[in-house]
Amino acid sequence: MTETDAPRQADLFASMKRAGRIVFAATALLVAACQSIVPKGPGPAQPAGPAQTGPEVTEGLPTDTLRHRVALLVPMSGPNAGVGQSIANATTLALLDTKADKVRITTYDTGIGAAAAVNKALADGNKLILGPLLAEDARIVGPIAARANVPVISFSNDTSVAGNGIYIMGYNPSQSIERVVEFARGKGLSKFAALVPKGTYGERSGTSLLHAVEGAGGTVVSMQTFDRTPASITAAVRKLQASSSYDALLIADSGRVAMQVAPIVRKNGGATARLLGTELWNTDSAIAASPVLRGAWFASVSDGLYRQLATKYRARYGNAPFRLSALGYDAVLLTVRIARDWKPGTTFPAARLRDAGGFAGIDGAFRFGRDGIAERALEVSEIGAGTFTVVAPAPRAFAE
Repeated sequence: MTETDAPRQADLFASMKRAGRIVFAATALLVAACQSIVPKGPGPAQPAGPAQTGPEVTEGLPTDTLRHRVALLVPMSGPNAGVGQSIANATTLALLDTKADKVRITTYDTGIGAAAAVNKALADGNKLILGPLLAEDARIVGPIAARANVPVISFSNDTSVAGNGIYIMGYNPSQSIERVVEFARGKGLSKFAALVPKGTYGERSGTSLLHAVEGAGGTVVSMQTFDRTPASITAAVRKLQASSSYDALLIADSGRVAMQVAPIVRKNGGATARLLGTELWNTDSAIAASPVLRGAWFASVSDGLYRQLATKYRARYGNAPFRLSALGYDAVLLTVRIARDWKPGTTFPAARLRDAGGFAGIDGAFRFGRDGIAERALEVSEIGAGTFTVVAPAPRAFAE
């Protein structure tokens, strides 16, 4: 368990002005950072061990009642420790950037057991839980936290976990697919095909494509599954070719897999088809250098402010953050904003998570629906010659 107390930290950002409103904190406080480009993908694996959450680390919780006690549940040990550490570090940066004087965040390691982590967090008096990272942990944490009337804002993207006090903040593939399909239809494409991997992600991506295309007035002419082996990919592409012609093809997998699939598509009936990707492509900068993916479109959260966060993160911690670290940063911005009208020691006002205007952060505008799933404002990017170009900016806010 690691304690982060922002008011006691060294003031590394004294030259920055306090943002007038927390909703604009990410933009106002990061604009002074360097603009150098950093890789979109996850940073190098970071060793597990004591959390680097700031200059002062103490054991146990203080006894004061002037600050909100918020638990961060992430893996600090085990195979996902690097991601957990990166998220924890980002929460500290958010506290420092906002100069939050009412929020105290304590990190609990889900790597040694999600149930043990949440029970300890509740026993320590935390009134809000940020995390966990994995859907399977959220399924364990949610019911336990619900009995104590403590909301859970998970970093998972598994929408099946949402509800009953669990809010899903992760990047949702269905929203990414809907956004890129709408953009493609606006450019005159109407016949869609898809290659989806076997498994849960592929199944959900396929369902999302069917709904998105129907809603946009297009037609899905073929959808094939594959298991990521060369033989399976080739067979799936040839089935697409045999079934019907298409002018847009969704490759619902990572950028790495897309680079394997695209050459086969180009040689087997899809020479002129526009390739479409999901939010997973945003985590793989290598695809920008792939000639076979040139001209492809994908929808994701904006990377503009994330690059600034990554620059600041590297200056403080000496390595690159994982892309998911932005979720930790934005979860703190959300908490600090709500903390203005939240009395310390009282139940977290969960209804505020559904504020119509939503919130703004590193990843742009987002808000939670009644289903507990974060709706995000997404941009559409086109892969060029070694670069990504935004061809449809993300909306800055939501309509009421």
